[in-house]
Amino acid sequence: MKGRAPTAEQKRFHDMLCREIGCIACAKEGMFTPFVSVHHIDGRTKPWAHWMVLPLCGPHHQDAGIPGVVAVHPWKAQFEARYGTQRDLQRECVQILLDRGCAVPDGALMAACMEVAPA
Repeated sequence: MKGRAPTAEQKRFHDMLCREIGCIACAKEGMFTPFVSVHHIDGRTKPWAHWMVLPLCGPHHQDAGIPGVVAVHPWKAQFEARYGTQRDLQRECVQILLDRGCAVPDGALMAACMEVAPA
């Protein structure tokens, strides 16, 4: 795949998202789905790409033809109409982590346009 590889810190953040939240779209439907992968909101090549991610299950990430399940690929507009914009979902994910007492990296906070803890 094109783009830079995630750093160790970014990989730990991805793992935290997946472990703590599961699929954010399923969570919005009232379910916990732990089998997820990381969806990059705006590709993999931009400097903040690996911080701007969402944890999504396979059917919410790529269309699997399951009735009633709206996938971000290829149905971005319908996905966002149902669950909120991807940027809003990203901020919601970071807030969930903070509310659970997780140590969210500064890069993730900055990418979500949230406060960075003073040093």
